[in-house]
Amino acid sequence: MTQDIYQALAELERDRTPAALCTVVKSEGSTPRHVGSKMLVYPDGKFIGTVGGGDLEHRVLDEAWMAISDGKPRLLHYNMSDPSRGDPGVCGGQVEVFVEPILPAPMIVVIGAGHVGKAVVHLAKWLGFRVAVSDDRPEFCSPESVPNADEYYPVPMEKLTDQLKVTPQTYLVVTSRGSGVDAAGLPNLLETNAAYIGVIGSKRRWATTVKALKEKGVPEEKIARVHSPMGLELQAETPEEIAVSIMAEILMLRDKGTGKMMKD
Repeated sequence: MTQDIYQALAELERDRTPAALCTVVKSEGSTPRHVGSKMLVYPDGKFIGTVGGGDLEHRVLDEAWMAISDGKPRLLHYNMSDPSRGDPGVCGGQVEVFVEPILPAPMIVVIGAGHVGKAVVHLAKWLGFRVAVSDDRPEFCSPESVPNADEYYPVPMEKLTDQLKVTPQTYLVVTSRGSGVDAAGLPNLLETNAAYIGVIGSKRRWATTVKALKEKGVPEEKIARVHSPMGLELQAETPEEIAVSIMAEILMLRDKGTGKMMKD
């Protein structure tokens, strides 16, 4: 069973699928499972292995699903002696279970491989993200045109989600060539659970896009998810400076920063 779990962990990495690994790290007295026992829990309710069965396992499963959702590990402690006091068993021992969320590596998806898009790809890769690039012009979306990306999707923006699995660890950076492209492609992106959706351009360009999205029937609460103009105010001008502004905003939001100067 442990071998099955290790194989499944490798498949999680390959498929960029979230899960939670639950491991018995302490066992004293009479308990259902020994130290090192493991259970791998998936978001859809399936799991491999066991940490003891019964009410104990149900409680660990609930914590595992919460860990997948919030991305935070937890150390769980259970007494196994008196169900009337809320204990999950009557074995008489104590058990601790470490629940570790296994989440896909965060990915930056750059949609629009012009000058700014290329700069974002380069910087995001340097910062340690997996990076995908997409453009409806195949000649702009290739390793020759944009080196260093991990994946390439030469498709229109509205078709991207047919090929790319968007997760809560996905950051969508739209550096397209115009409002018309954005209005056509954003409705599908807004249906995903991406961690971030940013669109390049001026406030005027974004206002034009918003009008078009509303005419398509896109609800305001979905439109409100979009960061546009995206990035932090750095008075950036060059593609490289704009890329720094965009990635600074993403890092700030991901890590719950404030964007203030450190001296303040």
